[in-house]
Amino acid sequence: MSAPVSPNTKGTGQAEPVPAAAAAPAKPNRRRLMRQTELVDRVKAYDPDADEALLNKAYVYAMKAHGKQFRASGDPYFAHPLEVAAILTDLKLDVATIVTALLHDTIEDTLATYDDIKASFGEEIANLVDGVTKLSQLELFSERTKQAENFRKLMLAITNDIRVLLVKLADRLHNMRTLQFIESTEKRRRIAQETQDIYAPLAGRIGMQNMREELEDLAFAELNPEARNSIVTRLARLDDASGDRIGRIADQIKRKLAEHDIDAWVYGRAKRAFSIWRKLKDKQLNFEALSDIFGFRVIVKTEDDCYRALGVLHQNWQMVPTRFKDFISTPKTNGYRSIHTTVIGPEKQRVEVQIRTQTMHDIAERGVAAHWRYREHEGSQGEGEDRAYGWLREMVDLLEREDSAEEFLENSRLNMYQDQVFCFTPKGDLISLPRGATPIDFAYTLHTDIGNSTVGAKVNGAHVPLHTPLRNGDQVEIIRTKEQTPSPLWEQFVVTGRARAEIRRFLRHAQRGEHVKFGRNILKKVFADEGAELTDKAVGEVAKKLHLSKADDVFAEVGRGALRGHEVLEAIFPEFKLDPERRKQAAFAEPKTKKPISIRGLTEGISYRLGQCCHPLPGDRIVGLMVPGEGAVIHTIDCAELESAQSGMEDWLDVTWGMHAAEGGPSIARVLVRVKNAPGSLAAVMNVIANNGGNIFNMKVTNRNPLYFEFTVDIEVRDLAHLQNILGALRVNAAVESVDRVREKERV
Repeated sequence: MSAPVSPNTKGTGQAEPVPAAAAAPAKPNRRRLMRQTELVDRVKAYDPDADEALLNKAYVYAMKAHGKQFRASGDPYFAHPLEVAAILTDLKLDVATIVTALLHDTIEDTLATYDDIKASFGEEIANLVDGVTKLSQLELFSERTKQAENFRKLMLAITNDIRVLLVKLADRLHNMRTLQFIESTEKRRRIAQETQDIYAPLAGRIGMQNMREELEDLAFAELNPEARNSIVTRLARLDDASGDRIGRIADQIKRKLAEHDIDAWVYGRAKRAFSIWRKLKDKQLNFEALSDIFGFRVIVKTEDDCYRALGVLHQNWQMVPTRFKDFISTPKTNGYRSIHTTVIGPEKQRVEVQIRTQTMHDIAERGVAAHWRYREHEGSQGEGEDRAYGWLREMVDLLEREDSAEEFLENSRLNMYQDQVFCFTPKGDLISLPRGATPIDFAYTLHTDIGNSTVGAKVNGAHVPLHTPLRNGDQVEIIRTKEQTPSPLWEQFVVTGRARAEIRRFLRHAQRGEHVKFGRNILKKVFADEGAELTDKAVGEVAKKLHLSKADDVFAEVGRGALRGHEVLEAIFPEFKLDPERRKQAAFAEPKTKKPISIRGLTEGISYRLGQCCHPLPGDRIVGLMVPGEGAVIHTIDCAELESAQSGMEDWLDVTWGMHAAEGGPSIARVLVRVKNAPGSLAAVMNVIANNGGNIFNMKVTNRNPLYFEFTVDIEVRDLAHLQNILGALRVNAAVESVDRVREKERV
């Protein structure tokens, strides 16, 4: 079967298919495709009972489905799923996963459907393929949102079956290996950045360290090629100067171990360029000062041999005291177990040594993929796999609590980028946290209620500030009170995604009542201006369209500036929908007035309008500017728009307000307000404006952080004096940090 390219855009690498007629091969000499027999042989090498017929069937199906599609490299598109399958055979994955790799782009990029895959290969494989398929047809507003939504879907899919993530990572790895064939520099950098931010740390968090390092290095080559080339050149010079130093050191380590009857496999390598670059940046060193650029692995038979080998190394070479970690007695959350130590080696070179058994090595190299194989053969879930999946379960718990995909993505990044510290409760329970974690992070790890009610902490028996970074071995006691609630300041220093998510969740809940009230008032005004009736039933229908649970959710979204009043109006009454030109200025539209505002100095018959850049009010010094086809536009005398006007002074009109300009109806004044990020702040601003006779026409949140948030608000006022009264009242309010009139056009 031959399939045309689907109209959607994947945006995840040069694997995006190109129709045969449009293909322009970047290189004429294409790689030979792996044959069916070769793929089957690779699988049978580690799984002699593999279903050969199923593998052959998937190979042929995918090749026919992709037909004459080509990649940007000029290779047949089928080369991509085939290479993804090959990567997964290196991880020794089961037949269903290899078949999924072969089929993973068929639903998205060919005529094949989920039902087709299910009918041909069964429900298990169809679900795996569907899980890998991206959320490409969702209409999204930005690349960031698209990335976040794809990530949200991926996390949901892998909770049902971790093999979805393994196929996804292999897919990304092959796309990164062929990234150079994409012509667009911007697209290459976007893909590389996404790889560095999401997929590389994801691989690390499930224990697939080799894949993580390769993804990081490939992204580094695209994002900072000069730095990478510099490091690679330095490493090459070092190799030339020292000869086979790595081989000599490995031989000496193996010989010393053999003298103590320890049978070991020892090998070493220079660290990857990105790993060296990160260390140079983190420690603020130059290349000459970075000594531990060599890493060695010692693979022994038993766990007891690991500790015996450690003793031999420390007896023969001086250890670096701050560089010892025992991940055998205290494994990482992804199941990784090994002993790490750094010694001043045989050639007076500082080298890092990792000591582990073969089983530990398999898990270190293949992470969750190794756990999957052990589960498949043993029929049960071990402690290591439980740790690896525990992190994923926590991620899903976050997913269910977050309001937006972007926020979930941010908190997931926090969870993925973590080096660990191990602390203890007063009862001796071990708590694993990321490096830099504080007592607040510790409290939220124990339980959300404990975190929300924390007022203090003792570390090793001594009272410490809540922002104190914890260290390995600390015993932490949390002090609580029912009266305490989370502070917005906590968000500045917590490092775990869970703590940040719970703090934000509590603060959002505390402010929700204010947002609902504020949003209802805004919508009442918008609907009244259009002569329409606002009812909770109608808003409830809008909530369904927006996938919100009830009308109050819509009011809250409007109140916090995430949804425009006119968007709700148009959802209920489509006849009020603005045309594209008007929509550009729909953020803060002018209110309807009873009669035109009087302007003196205009020749009879000249039409005019008030400038949307400076929002002139009766009482402001004003000037008219003739604009061809529009008539006169009225600006304040200090409006920045006048400075950039292309016309000469002959187009300026000397105008003033009429005697009864303030009686023509309300005018719009735009104000930028900064308030404390605390419950009650928004309500305080609303009350001040209302108590001084102003009417809020619209609002937009422009900035928010743990200390404060800013919003632009349009207020209906009579004239300049009326506005100044409101500004004065706001400036003396305890909740308001600053308030200023806005004199420039909003950036859309």
